[in-house]
Amino acid sequence: QVQLVESGGGLVQAGGSLRLSCVLSGRTASTYGMGWFRQAPGEERELLAAISWHGGNTYYPEAVKGRFTISRDNAKNTLYLEAHNLKSEDTGVYYCAAGLPEPFGNGLITHKAQYRYWGQGTQVTISS
Repeated sequence: QVQLVESGGGLVQAGGSLRLSCVLSGRTASTYGMGWFRQAPGEERELLAAISWHGGNTYYPEAVKGRFTISRDNAKNTLYLEAHNLKSEDTGVYYCAAGLPEPFGNGLITHKAQYRYWGQGTQVTISS
């Protein structure tokens, strides 16, 4: 069974940066498209970034483009998210997720419902 464990969250000052990690176990990470999501209090869980199984394709919504970078190291079965110029609205629980992408596509999964496996989340709080 696939398990995902996030780490790297915490309290960060506005304008600061952080790096989150997510380790996948139980299967080979290179099988899966992966993504990072954020859920703020009282809000829906939203996609922050997605990456194809080989790492060659990435997707970011406009709200985080230029500030967030997703990457992966399949040799370490690890997914990363680097976030810069953090704002108070970036506060929330950050989740990593994995799923099987559509065959013959670009390997990206941009719909939340297509992610099958989820981590427990790591809290990120941005202080102003």
